[in-house]
Formats: sequence, structure tokens, C-alpha cells
Amino acid sequence: MDKMTREDVTAMILSAKRQAGLTWEGIAASIGMSPVWTHSAAMGMNAMPAEKAQATITALGLPQEAALVLQESPTKIWQQAVPTDPCIYRLYEIVGVYGPTIKALIHEKFGDGIMSAIDFDMSVTRVEHPKGDRVKVEMSGKYLAYNAW
Repeated sequence: MDKMTREDVTAMILSAKRQAGLTWEGIAASIGMSPVWTHSAAMGMNAMPAEKAQATITALGLPQEAALVLQESPTKIWQQAVPTDPCIYRLYEIVGVYGPTIKALIHEKFGDGIMSAIDFDMSVTRVEHPKGDRVKVEMSGKYLAYNAW
């Protein structure tokens, strides 16, 4: 048999999740991680530490080789410049409209630098609202100042 790939493992995870009727929150709780990180790693965008990879394959009943694949450092490649999926596109739209504002406010509050996407936390929650429930996305990344040469 050929070597198992990230794409193979992602497909196995999605199939096992669907067949077992699991949620990302449930899988995340079973491995002791956040749903955001768990989904991202399961989709091949982050490498899992050995113990989290083992917990994931155990929770989903996947073959042992899948744990090794989940531990590999990924190559992050986007297939499209701007996604056409409406939910993902709206996030691009938000960054397009508010990105310069976020940047200006970061620079005003912290100085010339960026928010880390490595030392980073994110949560997605549902908030009840009289005009219709709201999606709340919270991001927290370490501030990284640009170094002057």
C-alpha cells in the first residue's frame, strides 16, 4: 500500500466524525484541545503533538499510521486567491473592509508590528440576540514588534 497522506487522513477523520455523529467540540473535548485548533489540525493546517495525534485516532478509531501523519509539519497551501464558499468569503470581506482599521488600531495601541498567528487563540461562539443569533469570533495573538535593523 502507498504511504498514507494528509488528504487520506483528513478524509478518514471526516468520515469517522460523520459516521459517529460527532461534533468538533466533542472531538476537541476528548483530546483536551480547542475546537478551532482541533479542526485546523484535522484539516492539515497544523501538526499535532504525538499525544494529541494518538488521542485523535483513538477517539475516531483510525489506524495507527494516521497518528504519524497528523504529527507531520504541514505545507499550507490555499487553492484559490479568494474562496467562493459564502461563509469563508465573508471572512475575506471582513478583512478587506476592516483589515486596514485593525492594522491602524494595532499600530496605535502597540506600535509597528503584527498579531501572531502562531502564538494565537481563537474561539467561535453563538450569542443569542433579539434580531437573530450572532456569530462571535474572538482572536487573541501575541503582539510581535517589527525589529529595526
